[in-house]
Amino acid sequence: QVQLVESGGGLVQTGGSLRLSCAASGTSFSDYRMAWYRQAPGPQRDLVAMITSGGMANYADSVKGRFTISRDNTKNILYLQMNSLKPDDTAVYYCNAFRPIPPRNNYWGQGTQVTVSS
Repeated sequence: QVQLVESGGGLVQTGGSLRLSCAASGTSFSDYRMAWYRQAPGPQRDLVAMITSGGMANYADSVKGRFTISRDNTKNILYLQMNSLKPDDTAVYYCNAFRPIPPRNNYWGQGTQVTVSS
């Protein structure tokens, strides 16, 4: 079993910055591809950014150039640095851990709210 605990959300003005963290426990962190998703009011949860165990990152077009995903495999922590925030970035942000080899475990954190005021 993997536990993921997000932190760092909050209220920020347009143009501001936040850094989200996701602390993982109960697993070999480096075995997992890690990602951040977000969910605005409604059922859809969208991928924001993902990073492989080796550090290769991919981003949604809407956040490219503004957000940076990173991971510390020695501390079992995933980060999301968010700059130049916009009201459209307002959402609950979720940390995700996916093991790309069998067993293909998939875990979610509880989410952290990010609100960007205009």
